[in-house]
Amino acid sequence: MDWLAAAQRLRAERTPSVIVTVAMVRGHAPRNGGAKMVVSGDGVFGTVGGGNLEETAIHRARAMLAAGAAEPELLTLKLSDRSTTAEYGVQCCGGEVTMLLEPVRVIPSVAIFGVGHVGLELARILARHELELDLVDSRAAMLSLERLGVPGESGPLADAVATIRVHHVPVPEAVLAELPAGAHVLVMTHDHVEDLAIVETALRTPGLGFIGLIGSSSKWARFRTQLREAGHDDAALDRVTTPIGIAGIRSKDPAAIAVSVAASVLQQLETASAGATGAADAAG
Repeated sequence: MDWLAAAQRLRAERTPSVIVTVAMVRGHAPRNGGAKMVVSGDGVFGTVGGGNLEETAIHRARAMLAAGAAEPELLTLKLSDRSTTAEYGVQCCGGEVTMLLEPVRVIPSVAIFGVGHVGLELARILARHELELDLVDSRAAMLSLERLGVPGESGPLADAVATIRVHHVPVPEAVLAELPAGAHVLVMTHDHVEDLAIVETALRTPGLGFIGLIGSSSKWARFRTQLREAGHDDAALDRVTTPIGIAGIRSKDPAAIAVSVAASVLQQLETASAGATGAADAAG
């Protein structure tokens, strides 16, 4: 598999990777400028020349993956028996190679359950970010072409950069099983019975990220009682954040609520990214 096919496959599989490119060559080197390889946690595709050059790049790329690095780096190696960076063998080509190491991160995933007034406004905001966005509703009218348009082409989501998937399903919680690992779930349907079913199923679905529920404190008090009766303990219930949104915005206008919730979601995405980096640093 060549580097491009590998990069596309890893991205589709939501596996982080690093693209290594020979950016500059001075003198003699095993590969010319432009040579590429892709490094994942357990795979290498393509080659930048083998030997110490390649092994050093692989080692550095995997250190970047472990640290959750988001910014590219330059790595320069001298191909000489006098080089101090010859941990994986000596290469005496005599040249100098500078490589660009570019992390390819996993795109965040967010699912909005309930595309009513607030849900649509929230989708409009989140769709402008690079993420995977699932829109789920049991009501066909909420997801109609007349209301949503064609994401990326027309309607309220015309300027979307997110990858958007629309799900019209009679049992919305069934979509939870289709979401990628780490997906963040926002529950804001028109029906409290649906909300409860989605939250309950989300708590039983492994690998999800943030679970947010729109609603009042009295609504959550009823939900907590019912969720406990369904077998969920306090640790599980603490995974649910309600009400969602940042503090201090009191307006009940759908657009204002959506701005508040979107800000909270972006905070969660930042926290999740920082948490992954911190865990990797602690493990190291």
